[in-house]
Amino acid sequence: GMEWFRGWFLSGFPWLAVGYGQIDTWLAGWAPVVGIYGVSFAAAVTAGALAAALAAGTRERVVAAAAIGVIWLGGAALRTVEWTRPSGAPVPVALVQGSVPQDLKWQSDNRDATLKLYRDLTEQAWGARIVVWPEAALPVLYHEVIPYLKELYEAAQSHGADLVLGLLRYDFEQKQYRNGLVALGRLDGAAVEEWYYKRRLVPFGEFFPVPGFIREWMRLQSLAYVDFAPGEAVQDALPAGGQLLGPTICYEDAYAVEQLAVLRDATLLVNVSNDAWFGDSTAPHQHLQIARFRSLEAGRWMMRATNNGISAFIDARGRVVSRTAQFVPEVLRGEVVPHTGLTPYAVVRNWPVLALCALGLAAGLVARRRAARR
Repeated sequence: GMEWFRGWFLSGFPWLAVGYGQIDTWLAGWAPVVGIYGVSFAAAVTAGALAAALAAGTRERVVAAAAIGVIWLGGAALRTVEWTRPSGAPVPVALVQGSVPQDLKWQSDNRDATLKLYRDLTEQAWGARIVVWPEAALPVLYHEVIPYLKELYEAAQSHGADLVLGLLRYDFEQKQYRNGLVALGRLDGAAVEEWYYKRRLVPFGEFFPVPGFIREWMRLQSLAYVDFAPGEAVQDALPAGGQLLGPTICYEDAYAVEQLAVLRDATLLVNVSNDAWFGDSTAPHQHLQIARFRSLEAGRWMMRATNNGISAFIDARGRVVSRTAQFVPEVLRGEVVPHTGLTPYAVVRNWPVLALCALGLAAGLVARRRAARR
């Protein structure tokens, strides 16, 4: 219940839920049914049952053993269920990882080298049907490199590829900056440019969650700040490679329930991220665990492209099929299998787990009152 609360309060930060540690155990079988909080619930009940078994009598030990058995054997059985179904032939995909150090990326004298690096790496990706760049791959705004992108697009089309690129964009009509993912390809013979804009912005990183009078003070003090504008809460899937992609940018994939609406259309998932901020820490590995859970909950393959690793292909059961090393430029090639259909979690969302939490709290209050009367 506290994990769910932490996931939305003050914009939320749903990181390091207990359930993520169970991605490679039988408990992960519950993910397509009750989601990450359901797996956390199962882990918490298991821990509580073990503690009760050690501290209580024979009757309680039998009840605890039965609860653990139902939870774990149920998870093992659920792991064998195919909740979604393949909907076409495997699609060849390439993930481009430039691995430009964060402290060099935005230096003006490194701009041309970064553009050349991504062009050269993308040329190694030809033969793929979809080529994916990571979040904000280039240290420029979209309109500043239109000729560069036009040349890249023409090369991609000549090789039968569509591009899915993480880029920053300035909206001249709305006068707003956006963190976006653009799909450049062809649909029914016509050129297509479709955008997805990041919905969940990082506080103090991409926007300042402060009232207007503080912004005015910052302006008067000549303190530089620029807010990004969030995308709409519900956005269409991106067309690429003859498929529809359910996109997320950066840590948006930690908000499990928010990706579910797009699953009625999306046959694949794509996450682009810049984990370079985390350096050589545990966080990129944690983020990969999070991405694996999203694939498992959705019953969809995921293409995960990051600036400096860990880029990966994740199958519909949440397993890493192939991945890159960290901190090296690399093009990861592979095939992903489109899927259709909805898992139970995509339909019921978090409501069953919240109901269980409410029942558990109610039962605890009743037991406490009875104990007080005795």
